Amino acid sequence: MSFFKRLRERFAPTEERREELPLEQLEDEEVQPLPERQVEPPAKKNNEWTFDFDDDDLMSIEEFEELEAQQIGAKFRQGLEKSRENFQNRLNDLLAHYRTVDEDFFEALEEMLIQADVGFNTVMELVESLRFEAKRRNITETADLREVIVEKIVEIYEQEDDELQAMNIQEDDLTVILMVGVNGVGKTTTIGKLAHRYRQQGKTVMLAAGDTFRAGAIEQLQIWGDRVGVEVVKQSEGSDPAAVMYDAINAAKNKGVDILICDTAGRLQNKANLMNELEKVKKVLSKAVAGAPHEVLLALDATTGQNALVQAKAFKEVTDVTGIVLTKLDGTAKGGIVLAIRNELHIPVKFVGLGEKLDDLQPFDAESYVYGLFADMIENSEIETTEDEEENHAG
Repeated sequence: MSFFKRLRERFAPTEERREELPLEQLEDEEVQPLPERQVEPPAKKNNEWTFDFDDDDLMSIEEFEELEAQQIGAKFRQGLEKSRENFQNRLNDLLAHYRTVDEDFFEALEEMLIQADVGFNTVMELVESLRFEAKRRNITETADLREVIVEKIVEIYEQEDDELQAMNIQEDDLTVILMVGVNGVGKTTTIGKLAHRYRQQGKTVMLAAGDTFRAGAIEQLQIWGDRVGVEVVKQSEGSDPAAVMYDAINAAKNKGVDILICDTAGRLQNKANLMNELEKVKKVLSKAVAGAPHEVLLALDATTGQNALVQAKAFKEVTDVTGIVLTKLDGTAKGGIVLAIRNELHIPVKFVGLGEKLDDLQPFDAESYVYGLFADMIENSEIETTEDEEENHAG
């Protein structure tokens, strides 16, 4: 099975699903929850309560997973619209201009990818891999290299341990998530959306307002807490962030909370101050809960491009970042920063922001990402394949 065909079968809505997932309406509507089975009210027979439902109305596990994947695909397709138009148009123009696989084509491809924020080192590795594959598969026409390019982008992201992708959630104990990042990247909004996500999964969540330096940060977090229905532990502006964490840990443990998400200061006067503050916070958390913080998530603004990579390097120097939350990915036409972060920093992107709605914070998956980035190209390849088969059959 070709790579494009596998992505189509996983993410592209089938004809009967298109009415359930109309892409043109996703911009204004939330993706609908997965259908629940309909169960008739219980009836009492022979003094025993029984439930009567038709097995034909039940959704199989396979159907459930298929619909869920298509919903995720629709989310990424919508959220990456700007990046997709940029990537696809420029790549298609490149393939149309350079018909033959030669050094001129590879140099033009390098320039295109660098301009898309993929990052210099990552671009060099990707293009070198494509040179090798072109020789190995004896590919001489650029059109035949299109699918290989997309496949190699996924391979770059998935080259390391997939387990790093999953969140380190403690099933039978308190999970502590520490959020870090500079001001203005959407850190507080991400905390709110993350709290909503875990609430939807049936977990109890608490927030700790550890950004006591920025004016209005505590009030902003409280607004999000009220919106998603979770408690916020806070002190007055200018308080010691470590003291806030101490109070939050005790409150979370006393109330049997599942997940505590801790906000931190976005910017201090210098790197030494930032490192000292984060170390104090982490020390308080680790003393109170074994292994805490279980995740240190760095929020980065995708629209800042290579500056986001600089921020990631700086925070990696001062704290043990376990994952990236890439915000505002829907607002950029340069989605390549995802690859640069993973390949050059070896930090997994765990969540991406694909819009302003509560459900628009999505777990990152390399295949859903490239589907969103190349959806039109992937789906059109099915039409081209069918036409080629019909021509061969007619001939």
